[in-house]
Amino acid sequence: MPDEKSGEAVKVVVVKKDPNLTAEMIKEYCRANLTGYKLPKVIEFRDSLPKTNVGKILRRELRDGPKP
Repeated sequence: MPDEKSGEAVKVVVVKKDPNLTAEMIKEYCRANLTGYKLPKVIEFRDSLPKTNVGKILRRELRDGPKP
């Protein structure tokens, strides 16, 4: 996603399997397993990911955000 400082920022889109999963739990996991510049700035939860008829994830729709 666009960022004023660096040009781009990391955004994570998550489909929950566990209803108890929180954004803070994801941040802690990322801090423990990723380098600093790869840490997500935004964590977004969705019910499902947009997919094509073949089953591929539509990344453009994820970048553009949810449709109104």
